[in-house]
Amino acid sequence: MKAMILAAGLGTRLRPWTNTKPKALVQYQDKPLLQWVIEKLIVYNIKEVIINVYYMADMIIDFVKKNNYFGIHIEFSQEEELLDTGGGIKKAQWFLEDSPMFVVYNVDILSDINLKNMLNAFPQNAIASLAVQQRETSRYLIFDKKRKNLCGWKNTITKSQKIINKCKNYYEFAFSGIHIISNKIFDFLPEGKYSIINAYLDIAKKNIITFYDHSHDKWRDMGQIESFQSSIL
Repeated sequence: MKAMILAAGLGTRLRPWTNTKPKALVQYQDKPLLQWVIEKLIVYNIKEVIINVYYMADMIIDFVKKNNYFGIHIEFSQEEELLDTGGGIKKAQWFLEDSPMFVVYNVDILSDINLKNMLNAFPQNAIASLAVQQRETSRYLIFDKKRKNLCGWKNTITKSQKIINKCKNYYEFAFSGIHIISNKIFDFLPEGKYSIINAYLDIAKKNIITFYDHSHDKWRDMGQIESFQSSIL
């Protein structure tokens, strides 16, 4: 199985650290965030990885090269403009499409989630499975309890929401920034710049976008400075 690491972002929440380096190379416990993610993928025998890059892309590429690609096959998807998560995945289709399923992992996420268990729980009829937790957040994904299918999204701060399928009984989960995706996804993704969550909402109107609840696992969004002030793993 292959994987994609999303590392193209500007890292605005980590300024001033990201004034001189990309978010992927900000260090936690003397190790760059990118290295944490690569080494986690290797633990699960994922040895073919593509990393999308944009902001200070050369620094990320040089870091990987200086570490001898961590002993695995690593490619880069260099974006001329930020394509957001959906557009970034689509641009990497050439690398990912021959893998029946692949992992997508945000570079600023640290977790002890068991990717093998998540893969084993992947339904045969699903297009994607999203790692989620029962925790407080400002943005929730809404899943129908009966079909376990994505049916909406809401923001508790702006009070905005998008409901695509009626669901009387539902779960509200916080998204963990970790996906397992079938290569069938590329039948639905257009070229351009857009959020993969918006794409999932459109796909879920007629297909299954399900979830994997890993609420018992350790997890932290390292995209904010406060996250570096205490240990997680």
